[in-house]
Amino acid sequence: MSRFWKIVLLVIAVLLVAGIGYRMMGGGKQSGTGQATGMRGGGRDSAPVPVTAVTAERKDVPVYVTAQGTVSAYNTVTVSPQVGGQLLSVNFREGQPVKKGELLAQIDPRTFQAQYDQALASKRQNQALLATAQSNYERSNSPEYRAFVAQTDLTTLRNQVAQYQAAVAASQASAEQAKVQLDYARITSPIDGVTGIRAVDPGNVVSAGSSIVTVTQLQPAYVLFNLPERQLDAVRSAQATSPLSTATLDREGGNVTNADGRLQVVDNQISSNSGTFRLRAEFPNADKSLWPGQFVNVRLQLGELPGAVVVPAEAVQRSSTGDFVYLIQSDTTVTLREVEQGGQVDDSHVVISKGLQPGDKVVTEGQFRLKEGSKVNALAPGQAPPAPSEEQLKAASQKGNRGGRGGPPR
Repeated sequence: MSRFWKIVLLVIAVLLVAGIGYRMMGGGKQSGTGQATGMRGGGRDSAPVPVTAVTAERKDVPVYVTAQGTVSAYNTVTVSPQVGGQLLSVNFREGQPVKKGELLAQIDPRTFQAQYDQALASKRQNQALLATAQSNYERSNSPEYRAFVAQTDLTTLRNQVAQYQAAVAASQASAEQAKVQLDYARITSPIDGVTGIRAVDPGNVVSAGSSIVTVTQLQPAYVLFNLPERQLDAVRSAQATSPLSTATLDREGGNVTNADGRLQVVDNQISSNSGTFRLRAEFPNADKSLWPGQFVNVRLQLGELPGAVVVPAEAVQRSSTGDFVYLIQSDTTVTLREVEQGGQVDDSHVVISKGLQPGDKVVTEGQFRLKEGSKVNALAPGQAPPAPSEEQLKAASQKGNRGGRGGPPR
């Protein structure tokens, strides 16, 4: 190797060593600065974390079970003609409320009217024959004629009276039957309710059993629902004590839409397929908000839990080991407290069966900024944290300036 290349390699080696030394000296200063800054920050007390806190309360809590149910009509009748004939008219509007006995449709009555008139004429004819037979018998059986009438003739006259009496009775029955058939030509509503979509148009010839329309009674209304078999004993025990109230909830399951229901019957068997038993509640349905076939959320009250500890549902946090809350201690620091839930009160509160006492203050908002021992500023729900003071703003500004000077020089 020539002397020139030896000099070049030596210069490069010197430059590399100088660069590494410079970097090491600069890094050491930076590291020292960072450590000093960290020591200064760690030694200073951090500001309290603003959180929303609520006090645990003792309440008498109603015990509910919920399920999904189906609305069923109190009565549903498919209106069908009981005689055949041409349908002259349909006298209702679809979806119209109707009263019991109100005319729904009319079948051509002329044939039935003729049969009824014929039965009445036959009755009058037999009544006339009966009157003649009674007159003959009474005259022959009178004291002035009895001695001149044979006993056989008298018996015949008496039997003739009985025969015509039977004929009159038969004519009366035929007339009544014809009157029933005539009345069947007028198709009326059998119940109070609401008509559905008609199944036949005027002008068609209908027969007995043809469907005209379905009438559904909406007031009151039934709600059918199922509960797991493990709750059967609780339901039966509560039902034996007093009538159980039921309510329907909105689709989200929170707000009550019908609160005046009563449990009417518990089915007499448990389904072997689903392991549930069926119940039926009755609702007055005054506003007709319950519609047959509708799916609803049902809430059944089984009783009341006296003196339960209640907190907002958002206070309870969940972890891999169970439920817990952040409990605010007397020194305004928080501690993590494990709890056990005893059921839901409503859509916003839960019962705590273990872990809290009435009067304990728990955090409901701001938990994500907390850890064990964090100092907090407890605020009431809806309360905003106070604005920082002038001293706090000045201290924050000075801290920011010190942090800026600690950076590497430009």
